[in-house]
Amino acid sequence: MQHIIDRFISYVTIDTESDPNSKTTPSTEKQWNLANKLVEELKTIGLTDVTIDDKAYIMATLPSNVDHEVPTIGFVSHFDTSPDFSGANVKPQIVENYDGKDIVLNAEKNIILSPNYFKDLLQYKGQTIITTDGTTLLGADDKAGITEIVSAMEYLIQHPEIKHGKIRIGFTPDEEIGRGAHHFDVEKFGAQWAYTMDGSQIGELEYENFNAAGAKITFKGKSVHPGYAKGKMINSMLIANEFINELPKGETPQETKGYEGFFHVHHLTGSIEETVLELIIRDHNKSKFEKRKDLIGKIAKKINKKFAKQFGEDIVTTEIRDQYYNMKEKVLPVKHIIDIAEKAMRELNIKPIIKPIRGGTDGSQLSYMGLPCPNIFAGGHNFHGKYEYVPAESIQKATDVIVKIAELTAIPGIFDSKEKPKRTR
Repeated sequence: MQHIIDRFISYVTIDTESDPNSKTTPSTEKQWNLANKLVEELKTIGLTDVTIDDKAYIMATLPSNVDHEVPTIGFVSHFDTSPDFSGANVKPQIVENYDGKDIVLNAEKNIILSPNYFKDLLQYKGQTIITTDGTTLLGADDKAGITEIVSAMEYLIQHPEIKHGKIRIGFTPDEEIGRGAHHFDVEKFGAQWAYTMDGSQIGELEYENFNAAGAKITFKGKSVHPGYAKGKMINSMLIANEFINELPKGETPQETKGYEGFFHVHHLTGSIEETVLELIIRDHNKSKFEKRKDLIGKIAKKINKKFAKQFGEDIVTTEIRDQYYNMKEKVLPVKHIIDIAEKAMRELNIKPIIKPIRGGTDGSQLSYMGLPCPNIFAGGHNFHGKYEYVPAESIQKATDVIVKIAELTAIPGIFDSKEKPKRTR
């Protein structure tokens, strides 16, 4: 397992933070540092057809070692880290034989990773926990996934007695800012289906995610000297507040779970003359998702009507942009790809945790691009912040799951040939 730990640490110590304000792909130049390292490593372990394009998308092949027809499958992870928290100068700490007590991440700043708050830690008593030093995120999202895919391919190359079909792997930039699949060449990848290694705790297996949209709402106002403002001033910030108060109570991220959708106000900037509100809209149910988008328009219309005479034109304008959709629609018709992953976990004594993703992955977009792509655990917890950690044993188990999926897929008759996935656009 030390080999896997060393590989993971070699990845997370390279800063690959993405930038949502950048117009380039990858969004940051520093993502190339890990991308180029991965290309060389894939060649070194013995993969073929190793390519990297001008946008840093990496693909490679492990050729089949059987003489019967086997579906080409794929495994995908992303190498960027979230801009929500610093990914520079990551200094991983390794806690061996975790005793179930508080882990001091940073004594000087009194930053503690405690099972009293993060109860999931207690699942991993006795294991090796890799944490941050309390000043950065760790990058297990999704460098744990990359570690698992590279390690699994290396293991299969070193153990030719394990039979498998052709396997394609893909590593993407900019997943954390919603662009990871934007330039992914599904046709070039050439797999019938794939799995993203981008989930959280051990056992997670996900094929449902949110339908997602982003909204930008602009409020206009009129600035007048406050001493003479009666009946004249229109404060756009107060109108924005009125808009927020019209949103359904209790339907925010901090008040919802499971299949419950939400509205999430994440940016608000303004002055008397103009205020811009940004929010995201999420729901697993497509009908409810559309109703949520419609509600934004209805609230805007109501406020515009209220101020029509005083302002003389629409005081509120809205822009809503769909971001991704629930992959369930594309995965259920080929559900055997979930069955194979579940079987792989059970054969490795891992209890599958099948639940909806309260978010999205590259796989949600790839599924709509013709590559059905459910999500498998990568092992990490508390992503995007200083409390992020990953048990080394979970990375090892995820690696084993990849190997087992490759092995099971190569067994003749493992699934009904009539149910082979068909490309959909």
